[in-house]
Amino acid sequence: MTDKNSPHMTQPLLSAGESLESAKAVMIMVHGRGATAESILQLSQHFHMDGFAYLAPQAAHNTWYPQRFIVPQDANEPWLSSAKDAVGRALQAALDAGVPAEKIIFLGFSQGACLATEYPARNTQKYGGIIALSGGLIGTDEEITGYTGSLDGTPVFLGCSDVDFHIPKERVEDSAKALEEIGGDVTMKLYPGMGHTVNEDEIEHVKQIMTKVLND
Repeated sequence: MTDKNSPHMTQPLLSAGESLESAKAVMIMVHGRGATAESILQLSQHFHMDGFAYLAPQAAHNTWYPQRFIVPQDANEPWLSSAKDAVGRALQAALDAGVPAEKIIFLGFSQGACLATEYPARNTQKYGGIIALSGGLIGTDEEITGYTGSLDGTPVFLGCSDVDFHIPKERVEDSAKALEEIGGDVTMKLYPGMGHTVNEDEIEHVKQIMTKVLND
């Protein structure tokens, strides 16, 4: 059963890696459409990084919102607000365990990448990092403006194919600009002809941000 007003409210929050109590840092991992929390957590096996707890919220029916991420936000409600709440609950779990925001990284793939950028852009402070693998900010061109507050130098990495059917490269570019305008330290890479996937270069960028969080 799901709450029609907040469809993701009763979905679980999965974890891997270090326990929250012993972790030096946390990565919140947000899965894509049709995937699962378990599947996105498997990506952490490629990072080979000690000291991290990984938290992954699960979407109801494995889908965070029904329409494309570039349609008006209202067209994806109430799923979109419920999805952002799920990301917020994962963040709060980390904060409640005593992990400071500057040691918390948001990472997502595809639909999850969109949430991993949209949530911190709407809830600005200095985080450990924002990593969008094949995704960008949510809404129409007009709706991905007007963000307030500051990310205060938060490292941001946006990686995507330049011909991704699901993710227009213009939205990746516009997301990079918007996040830079609110104080993100943004790196964007468009990979020629890549599929809707994650490549080794992107993994290296993730590991660089993770290492910085551990060492700062």
